[in-house]
Amino acid sequence: MQILFPSVASLLLTALGLLSSPVLSAPSPSKGSAKAEDIWPTSATSTAPWEVPSASASSTPSSGDWNTTSGTWNTTTPDTGNSTSPDDGSSSTYGSTPAFVVYTDRVTGGRVLPPVSEIEGYTVVVLSFLLAGGAADQAAAWAALDDGEKHAIKNEYNAAGVSVIVSAFGATDSPTSDGADPVATANWMAQFVLDNQLDGIDVDYEDLAAMNARDGRAEEWLVTFTKTLREKLPKGHYLLTHAPVAPWFSPVFNTSGAYLTIHQKAGDLIDWYNVQFYNQGEGMYTTCDNLLTLSGGTWPGSSLLEIAQAGVPLAKLVIGKYAAEGGGASGFMEPHALGECAAQARKLGWGAGIMTWQYPEANSEWIKAARGTAFPL
Repeated sequence: MQILFPSVASLLLTALGLLSSPVLSAPSPSKGSAKAEDIWPTSATSTAPWEVPSASASSTPSSGDWNTTSGTWNTTTPDTGNSTSPDDGSSSTYGSTPAFVVYTDRVTGGRVLPPVSEIEGYTVVVLSFLLAGGAADQAAAWAALDDGEKHAIKNEYNAAGVSVIVSAFGATDSPTSDGADPVATANWMAQFVLDNQLDGIDVDYEDLAAMNARDGRAEEWLVTFTKTLREKLPKGHYLLTHAPVAPWFSPVFNTSGAYLTIHQKAGDLIDWYNVQFYNQGEGMYTTCDNLLTLSGGTWPGSSLLEIAQAGVPLAKLVIGKYAAEGGGASGFMEPHALGECAAQARKLGWGAGIMTWQYPEANSEWIKAARGTAFPL
């Protein structure tokens, strides 16, 4: 959940047709500001290191095809005791949208997760973060619970239609640049999910140096990482989501494709994208127009419908915003304003849901307002 905007004048790109145009150069994005970094862990040091297990993958990913008409996967819900589908009248396929996602990174010292009544309106809670070197913050707090406590909390959440997953990496981790092996990293992170009774994993990859190099290395790393995760966390049984920043769907990255390439090569394994429509420059994604239909500015081609036009199904694009003013550097919208945009998007064929950073600012009242008339409770 980083800042990517360049330090020079906005690029003069206006249409998604540029995806097939000659390569466009862009200045290297900056790596954030103190204001934006305040929402992330201040240290990448693990507070509860996990050793990479030697266990090999033994599961086979579930198969399924994307139905562009219905916006769902053509699979049946597996009869597994691990997880429950959102209890919101949506498709019964586990991993389908709409999804209403809230991150939690702030360790309070008390109960790791609040009573489920305090997050009514959400369908997924994400424990942050599982770093390449081990668990930190809320992920570490969850891992420190005994098995009975984990079981009781997860049963409470699952019974209410809420999945509990962990988020990998975040803004302090640079796995590709640091030379982490994608297969070994994916295997131990998948084992962390299994060992800790979790419902899946979110990939919040923010290795800016690797992706901004536009040499294909970051895309290859993420594709391999995602495929390896799915070998141990089969589709339909476990959630596997990604949380890319919106500009990584922009034609600015058409040299190597960024997330358009990842979607082409591994999108069938990813349940949905928690797209970060924030922290990308003043004025970006702050109106319904530049959030939904024409982003313009520094990162053209990265609004919701422009991303869909580039080949990513609308049903996989969850709109992400931070919840509290001051919780990020740019892109803030009041939840009621976001709800108005969501209602407009529904009329345009979208219905994937909303993601936010983070609880407790993003409580049940926040998501109720953000869902608005598009997803009324």
